Amino acid sequence: MEVRAIAKDTGISPRKVRPVVDMVRGKRVDEALTLLKFAPTPIARVIAKVVKSAAANAENNFQMDPADLRIVGIFADEARTLKRFRPRARGRATPILKRSSHITVVVAEQEG
Repeated sequence: MEVRAIAKDTGISPRKVRPVVDMVRGKRVDEALTLLKFAPTPIARVIAKVVKSAAANAENNFQMDPADLRIVGIFADEARTLKRFRPRARGRATPILKRSSHITVVVAEQEG
């Protein structure tokens, strides 16, 4: 059985989230949390929170053992983009796109 947790509208661009997400894909939950704890980016804290939430969902809602959980799916999708403008020379304006992302973590019990 697969259990998921989703963090919506994180204020981080999906392009910046994806390398950290790729780092923990396929790992056991406790191993992934250790990797994220020592990752040199503040994005890792947000991803760790979602991984903990997915593990807690599996433990509390489906009585799964947290020691046997593995991250079978994790991805960062594009969320809404806030559009702002920066004033430039000669009365012009250029757009600023403040991107955000949805982070989804899917965990399942490890076989064997």
